[in-house]
Amino acid sequence: MKYYEMNIAGLKRQLPICRVNDELYIAGFVIFGDPELTTACAKKLLENAPEYDYLITAEAKGIPLVHEMARLQNNQKYILARKGPKLYMTNVLSATVRSITTAKEQTLYLDGADAELMRGKRILVVDDVISTGESLHALEALIDSAGGNIVGRMAILAEGDAIGRDDLYYIEELPLFNADGSKKG
Repeated sequence: MKYYEMNIAGLKRQLPICRVNDELYIAGFVIFGDPELTTACAKKLLENAPEYDYLITAEAKGIPLVHEMARLQNNQKYILARKGPKLYMTNVLSATVRSITTAKEQTLYLDGADAELMRGKRILVVDDVISTGESLHALEALIDSAGGNIVGRMAILAEGDAIGRDDLYYIEELPLFNADGSKKG
């Protein structure tokens, strides 16, 4: 396996290069099980975050990040868009998404109680990696349906189409790769 080494929030990490298709490879970035990196990234994002009332992320890889951001902000409540409706959820809102790391179309679900909390509030969208922006669009659709006001979009890493977006704050750029492990143009 090939790896891409990078510094993220002051920490060096080796990311495995993974095949998406014959023409596209990405560096796999997962913060699960890496509390040192999660905390460093949460602190860096919070240093640059606009004023907000609630954080929101999509299940699953953004969970440790928003959890740590909320903990660092005195255990503030955060909101989670789930990959499937749960029994406790009522008046569920939904939006579909096709992410670069997901083989098929998925749907994100928002509990009606969380939607009610978001109405008229400042919402900060947070994710681990933003690439095509499809997951971001699904979260934005849920926030719009709930009547929330998006005040910012943040990610640890931006890759592909997300690099250079002026409506997105991210810590580092993550290149896309060719099959031989070289960076794409």
